[in-house]
Amino acid sequence: MAESDEHKKVRADFEEAVNMTPAEIEHWLDSDDSKRVGWKGADGAGSGESVGHRSGKRIVAIRRTKVADLDADDYAHMRKVIGYVHRHAAQGPEKDAETSDWRYSLMNWGHDPCKKG
Repeated sequence: MAESDEHKKVRADFEEAVNMTPAEIEHWLDSDDSKRVGWKGADGAGSGESVGHRSGKRIVAIRRTKVADLDADDYAHMRKVIGYVHRHAAQGPEKDAETSDWRYSLMNWGHDPCKKG
């Protein structure tokens, strides 16, 4: 089945929002700072893993999935990522962004606001 125009737009917006490679995200998710930041809402499993940390794992999986194999849940998560990145990127700190929890939370969602290019 051909990809819809809506799905093409979502994928393009997702690729723009997620400026880290899957390998960069995985490396980041292994760090103590990644595990420390973010909202640790009730996930039903009692894991204590933040929403953003779980999202980062899902982003890696989506980025490694063939376009033809993406499903409705994948596109829904891509929309969630786009919304999160757009909202939170606009709320940056006035100083020390590089070592801020703000940056670290965004990186859990695949976006490094300090990344050049």
